[in-house]
Amino acid sequence: MSQLQTFVAGGWGGYALIFAAGMLMTEPWRWMGVRLSRDLHVDSEIFRWVRAVSTAMVAGLVARLVVFPIGQLETVPLSVRLIAFAFGICVYLFIVRNLAMGVISGTACLVAGAILLAT
Repeated sequence: MSQLQTFVAGGWGGYALIFAAGMLMTEPWRWMGVRLSRDLHVDSEIFRWVRAVSTAMVAGLVARLVVFPIGQLETVPLSVRLIAFAFGICVYLFIVRNLAMGVISGTACLVAGAILLAT
């Protein structure tokens, strides 16, 4: 057996190898991003565009999960999913302006609706 095979086969060696390979693949890109972004300002057009695109992507994914769910969420009726979604949005917009509270309240509403319909 070669030294590399012995290292990988012996306990944590495989994990260490995967960790090192992952770092070698991602770290140069991170440092290059840090270097290139030094002169960018948070208020610049590029950041506003990136923020708009990322917000649109998240909104699309959430809408897809609500309207076309997969897995166990398919068993919850569309009306309950829409009510829970609207409730979470309302809690965020009109009560606390806290994203975590909006998500938690929408999730709690979804779970409560699913439990009430199951009984």
